[in-house]
Amino acid sequence: MFHLILLKASHIEDPFEQAFFIMVHIPYLQPFEDVNKRVSRIGANIAFIQKNLCPLTFMDVPAKAYIESLLGVYEMNRVELLWDLFVWADERSTKKYIQVKDAIEQPDPVRLKYRNELHELVGQVIREKIYPYDNHIRKAAANIIAKDSDCEKFIIMVKEDITRLHEGVLVRYRLKVSEYNEWRKLLCV
Repeated sequence: MFHLILLKASHIEDPFEQAFFIMVHIPYLQPFEDVNKRVSRIGANIAFIQKNLCPLTFMDVPAKAYIESLLGVYEMNRVELLWDLFVWADERSTKKYIQVKDAIEQPDPVRLKYRNELHELVGQVIREKIYPYDNHIRKAAANIIAKDSDCEKFIIMVKEDITRLHEGVLVRYRLKVSEYNEWRKLLCV
């Protein structure tokens, strides 16, 4: 029956209808010993993610309203309460998603393009105890970066990453705490 539900869901083209179908049928069928409601909520999001829509979250949904709407499906084969809750949760999720998306900075394309090289160069400066590091960074950047416009930005990023370095981010640069501490001692001399 579980495979039949998945097969039927795959034939539903409208992502909202497909998501709701999953939300209704998985907890009703109870194919798992536990986690049926969670699986149905996650499964509902597959339809949204496939169509590049905002995922559905039930974080703010009152537990009582959710349980009562599911009981309507289980005990009376009525989906209206669950549908109302689904629509309400989708509207809230979309608003929150847009707020969060607008608040997040877009990644820097130069940082993304040269991410590995940036991490390697910062790690090299620390491991090899290079100080002052300005000339070393300039020479290395000239060998790494092809476009002159990216080169200056890359140099600035390397210097910024070095100045913001702390024990919590060392793994990003493949550094050991001991290497970082030795380099810091060099700065204090």
